[in-house]
Amino acid sequence: MVAIAEEDFISSITQALQFISYYHPKDFIDALYQAYQKEESPAAKDAMAQILMNSKMSAQGRRPLCQDTGIVTCFVKVGMRVRWKTGLQTIQDMVDEGVRRAYSDPDNPLRASIVNDPAGTRKNTGDNAPAVVHVEMVQGEGVEVMIAAKGGGSENKSKMVMLNPSDDIVEWVLNTVPKMGAGWCPPGMLGIGIGGTVEKAAVLAKEALMEPIDIQTLQNKTTHTTEEALRLELYHKVNQLGIGAQGLGGLTTVLDVKVKSAPTHAASKPVVMIPNCAATRHIHFKLDGTGAAYFEPMSADAWPEIEWETGEQVRRVNLDTLTKQDIATWKAGETLLLSGTLLTGRDAAHKRITQALEQNQPLPAGVDFKNKMIYYVGPVDAVRDEVVGPAGPTTSTRMDKFTEPMLAKTGLIGMIGKAERGQQTVESIKKHGCVYLMAVGGAAYLVSKAIKKAKVVAFAELGMEAIYEFEVQDMPVTVAVDVQGNNVHETGPQIWRVKIENFVQP
Repeated sequence: MVAIAEEDFISSITQALQFISYYHPKDFIDALYQAYQKEESPAAKDAMAQILMNSKMSAQGRRPLCQDTGIVTCFVKVGMRVRWKTGLQTIQDMVDEGVRRAYSDPDNPLRASIVNDPAGTRKNTGDNAPAVVHVEMVQGEGVEVMIAAKGGGSENKSKMVMLNPSDDIVEWVLNTVPKMGAGWCPPGMLGIGIGGTVEKAAVLAKEALMEPIDIQTLQNKTTHTTEEALRLELYHKVNQLGIGAQGLGGLTTVLDVKVKSAPTHAASKPVVMIPNCAATRHIHFKLDGTGAAYFEPMSADAWPEIEWETGEQVRRVNLDTLTKQDIATWKAGETLLLSGTLLTGRDAAHKRITQALEQNQPLPAGVDFKNKMIYYVGPVDAVRDEVVGPAGPTTSTRMDKFTEPMLAKTGLIGMIGKAERGQQTVESIKKHGCVYLMAVGGAAYLVSKAIKKAKVVAFAELGMEAIYEFEVQDMPVTVAVDVQGNNVHETGPQIWRVKIENFVQP
């Protein structure tokens, strides 16, 4: 019989969450660098470079890889011969306490993103608890924990289907992945759960994402199980879709595909697919009664030496003198470096703004969108000498329903976010002669270094959803939709899908 101290378990959870907030798994870094080296799409290669640079900077600065520091998912396997020293707390209680400590750490505070009453008030819990915890009793005398922090952008792209027994899983995946858009921040991983019941398939898919990237090793095997053969087929065929990094078109959309299956009813074939984003964050540890877990810091040698290059065609933009005449010269796919002031706003702020517009009420003092850009972001709180914490873009499609009134009534001329926009929004952008710019999802700490001043100008009570005014210097973005409605998230994948087909077929 092994006795595990509750405090050892709680502190291990805390340390693990802090660790993964700024350390990518080494296998992810290696796989992304391999993809970077072979990538032929300039836009995708540039995005990968920013993600790799951000990864190293975050590790060195001990600050989050992404501003969305995730919802915590924890798989706990408890040995049958384990006892807890006091037995006064449940495993859920202990995990939640570890989460609270991790997310309120004064040296590296993590953004609280969890809301209560999801169908109603959606009030933030303030400490990112509760976590989603799965407990399994197993043989043995120890406790094994697999823990992840999952961003909303990738979690929201999860897909479920109840296939007929004769239906083709590969066909469903290949039809579904393009519909997911780029809000899950590829390149990442796909976790696919098959069988059991629908909730079992979802758990299998999430658990699969905890496994290390090993697709290259798998390719070198001479024989494969059914799951392994499916992984290889999906890995190659998903990458042949040409979606590429950040949905810009390219050779690599997924770094690996994971599959876990369970027996199911003869009439059923439940399938769940869950993507992991470029801010893949998970770690495993074991407790044997001898103390808390220890997490070895990664050496600086773990990251490749990469310098981000803007290229000769980069356009420098002064946001403080910008007009519609200026943005009319920008072309989709062009790289810009932004300097000057811009405003921020996410879902909650957009809702309040559009309500004010509908009621013909003035916007809050300090909020003037005339000839301005709005950046879709909810930053992490600043520490020490930081102006702002990691401040990468959030998924832009969530703001689509607010775009028409914003462009029609506020004087706004551009938006900055991540991933694609809906077709109706693209038409609205074209109608008003505006633009949509894309920043790289998964490069939040890198982006924050371009922000030189930050202040809240409205809705401070919304926390990270408040409206900020940022003063930026050389903030890198790509013109995703220009004033003519040209859209790189359509043209990029189309071009690269054809290129890949011509390359792989004789």
